[in-house]
Amino acid sequence: MADDYVRRTAITRLSVDGRQRELLEETISEWKRGCQLATDMAWGKCNAKSDVQPLAYDDVREQTGLGSQHAILATHQAAQAITGCIERRSNGKKVSKPTFTAPTVKYDTRTMTLFDDDTVSLSTTESRVRCSLALPDADDGYQRQYLNSDEWSVTESTLTARNGDYFLHIGFRRHKTDTERNTAEDGTVLGVDLGIKNLAVTSTACFFSGRELTHDLREFEKVRAGLQQTGTRSAHRTLEQSSGRELRYVRDVLHRASNAIVDEALRYECDVIAFEDLTHIRDRTGASWGHKWAFQTLYEQVEYKAEANGILVQQVGSAYTSKRCAECGFTADENRPNRTDFCCQKCESEANADYNAAKNIGMRYVRRGQQSSRRTGNSQLALKSGTVTPSGGFTAHPDGFEVEDTDKPHPQRAKSSD
Repeated sequence: MADDYVRRTAITRLSVDGRQRELLEETISEWKRGCQLATDMAWGKCNAKSDVQPLAYDDVREQTGLGSQHAILATHQAAQAITGCIERRSNGKKVSKPTFTAPTVKYDTRTMTLFDDDTVSLSTTESRVRCSLALPDADDGYQRQYLNSDEWSVTESTLTARNGDYFLHIGFRRHKTDTERNTAEDGTVLGVDLGIKNLAVTSTACFFSGRELTHDLREFEKVRAGLQQTGTRSAHRTLEQSSGRELRYVRDVLHRASNAIVDEALRYECDVIAFEDLTHIRDRTGASWGHKWAFQTLYEQVEYKAEANGILVQQVGSAYTSKRCAECGFTADENRPNRTDFCCQKCESEANADYNAAKNIGMRYVRRGQQSSRRTGNSQLALKSGTVTPSGGFTAHPDGFEVEDTDKPHPQRAKSSD
């Protein structure tokens, strides 16, 4: 079962030549066409992966340049997008037919092979290409703990094109140990909300601003659009230089943010860091594609840094986390009058909207443990001033930790739990 595995992602840039670049670009283009074709055929007809493949596979094979296995993966991708829409619709949200515009393509163990000489073989629309992994010079780069280990096996991976470079998000998995299977998912949980104005906010009221990142991403986009429109060789060289600066800058911001989140988890002795499900985060936040990439990269950085400290990182459903009161549980659109503020229409509790969402995300993971036969149900949510359980039980942190009034259980909730 999937729950018996620990999963991780290692990101590395590929070194490609001109011909390889052409083949990868063509494969990405045909992948998007294949996913869209399968979606167009299955939309309104199929609700499961097992239904989409037999319906759309032949047409994807005939009408695109994808090989047989990539055609299967495209039908699976379409099915995943459709079922995601069905889930959102069941939660009362308006949905439209998915469209595939992101410059990505999925790979599995049949279409991708990793070699011991730090190269990878990838299937394309014409033939396989063998590219070098542009790994850090230091042998202790985080990718090495997965690439050089017999304990981790390769699973589905994603190739992404960004600003003229190609990045391979290599999926790995290993079996959980008995300790991880039975106890690691319980304990103290740190909730994390991601967004535009605040890149990340934790349930312990640690805010990591996203304003500078948002501003610079927009400026980079303007510069990139102007250079692409110019189209000269000089503009192309400038574009490559600008893209490199952008990538280094964004990675530095994400590096600092991921360190801050892991440090917060360590300070509050958390066993788990809970994020919202990132699948539809663009729709929920109004994020650009660049922001979505940043959110995913931040999650992956937190994941491997937390693991090095024995902390589990998980995702939970995001439905209503922005509109539910973390104090009394009342959920309504009116609770969030704008992007910044949260004011419960029932108990009148007020909070920063992202902070309220972070607490809801963490508590959703805590509550999930109470319903799981694999967990003890003894989890608790880490707040700035203490820890809280779903029943309203509150334990203050020792002296030396700051106290914030909004962390304390609301009187109405505490009274009802007596």
